[in-house]
Amino acid sequence: MSALSTELSRYLTIRRGLGYNLSTTERILRKFTAFAEQQGAECVSTALFLQWQEAFGQANRQTWSRRLSIVRLFAQWLQSLEPKHEVPPRGLIPCRGGRTRPYIYSDEEIRRIVRAAAELPSIHGIRALTSATLFGLIAVTGLRISEALSLNVADVDLEIGLIALRRGKFGKARLLPISDSTKVQLTAYAKERDRLLGSSPEPFFVSDIGERVTDCGARYNFAAACQAIGLRPVEKFHRHGHGPRIHDLRHTFAVRTMVNWYRTGKDPAREMIKLTTYLGHGDPAHTYWYIEAVPELLALASCRVEGEVRS
Repeated sequence: MSALSTELSRYLTIRRGLGYNLSTTERILRKFTAFAEQQGAECVSTALFLQWQEAFGQANRQTWSRRLSIVRLFAQWLQSLEPKHEVPPRGLIPCRGGRTRPYIYSDEEIRRIVRAAAELPSIHGIRALTSATLFGLIAVTGLRISEALSLNVADVDLEIGLIALRRGKFGKARLLPISDSTKVQLTAYAKERDRLLGSSPEPFFVSDIGERVTDCGARYNFAAACQAIGLRPVEKFHRHGHGPRIHDLRHTFAVRTMVNWYRTGKDPAREMIKLTTYLGHGDPAHTYWYIEAVPELLALASCRVEGEVRS
């Protein structure tokens, strides 16, 4: 058995241990490694993938894009063990669809975003107050931006620290407990918001004119804060530019939570269903996706599984 085949077996064992159904993945990678062996290749490369594509047979672009993503994940695994392996570029076979790789913010970047949001120009001070609190809440709870903006004052129980999300994705409702520090921040926001408005509004997060913050408005404010700290380039005509997204705050929350499981010795299999429920994912596979999307998580997962195998 070649070195590639040996590593492939380890790779499949580890991912199956994480709950993945890998029937299609195994079939594709077995064919790929068999071709590599025929060519006498000892490592994965872009050239090897293209040679395999030419020899494999006809298929549409979407199918080859899927095969590329399967090989890329395996190549990332190999490269983490031995730098000589090359990960074929994501855009080698252009195809619409697929999930954008998440940007994982550092703690310092999140702090800087919140501070920049708190300094946004504001007629009555509400825009800056709301933006800073909104972005901070998403960072510590993993809420979707649409979910956070849908909250009403009646949905946020600041006495016991519980958010009742009545309009989640696909209309699903769920309850989110929040930490004491988050409760303190939301209580301070609500008190100052009501003082500035002169009354308590129905929506929890409001704009300068006291109305519910719109999705477009929240994304614009986030882009402005990111531009202020250099995470996005400043553009003419108040354009948002390109760079890390507000949704990446949700990704960061999920990834940090999972990394903490491995570092503190918690059982990921037991914790995963809790995180899936907390995030409001309809399928646990959507939560498992973070493991393959973030190399640090895949490395931690592999160490955990290998340790269990040796014991």
